[in-house]
Amino acid sequence: MRADRLVSLVLLLRRHGRLSAETLARELEVSTRTVLRDIEALSTAGVPVYAERGRHGGFALLPGFRTELTGLNHDEALALLIAGSRRGAQAFGLGSALASAVLKVVDALPENYREIASEAAERLLIDPETDLLSRRLDTDDLSDTIVTEVRRAVLAGHKLRIDYAAVGHGAAWRTVDPIGLVTVRSQGYLLATRSGADRTYRLSRIVAAEELDEPAQRPERVDLDQAWQQRSAQFRAGGDLVTVQVRVNPTRREELVGTSLAVHSEEADHDGVLRLEVTFQDSRHAEWAMWQLATDAEVLTPPWLRDALRKRAAALVTCYETSSDR
Repeated sequence: MRADRLVSLVLLLRRHGRLSAETLARELEVSTRTVLRDIEALSTAGVPVYAERGRHGGFALLPGFRTELTGLNHDEALALLIAGSRRGAQAFGLGSALASAVLKVVDALPENYREIASEAAERLLIDPETDLLSRRLDTDDLSDTIVTEVRRAVLAGHKLRIDYAAVGHGAAWRTVDPIGLVTVRSQGYLLATRSGADRTYRLSRIVAAEELDEPAQRPERVDLDQAWQQRSAQFRAGGDLVTVQVRVNPTRREELVGTSLAVHSEEADHDGVLRLEVTFQDSRHAEWAMWQLATDAEVLTPPWLRDALRKRAAALVTCYETSSDR
């Protein structure tokens, strides 16, 4: 860990020139005393770092000093810089490591287009915190300590004890065999088995975690994408599924498809309106999804869903009736 920190310290000075001990401590997430010890260690190792006194003083490297890192071309570096803007690393407890890696990427670029790549990365934004309607995207609040322990068990292939709070239940300890970690829309999940049965745990619901020394019982190789698809299919099949036949305005098709679990059939009627057969998780899901489409969609079947939407619309009309209407 200290070696990585020393490299990061050198790269910070390479990129920014002169920095104070307080600024370095904040960037490296350590104390100023640790920074001073690291500066001394670098000087002892022959790195030409020196101190400048005064109000605007700090630490700096002698001009021309450069670390030996593998060079990257412009597109490779830009791809990594853009990847660094994603929040997936936060879901795995790798936020600080990602920041350090991006710093190394920038320093590794040939000097003639290092600034060009950095400026290009500023022009591209991936997964902002809100959408166009200012709706904040769901992001799990995760403990770095817990996620780090889970990640270590996954990568080491060891069994893992987790204190897990399932929905509607209190937290309880269980021992699992971790398979892999998945992040979806900034929400992290642990794929594991328990007593041989597939289990999926949301990282934000793990109250505590402990890596065990015992090897995990799991295949040597795993196709994590395929495993996630299988878990998703199992989840979708686990409720009181509702199949709905609906006519929908083509401009709202993507919205309908995006909220449904599956699309079984689709065709265009003579008037250009689309007729789809889709599946929802349960009755509440179906009613909510169809209500969002308002008059741009008409439920054909099942009859109970048509009746539920009619009653909801009638209640809304009653709510907004004026005194003269009454």
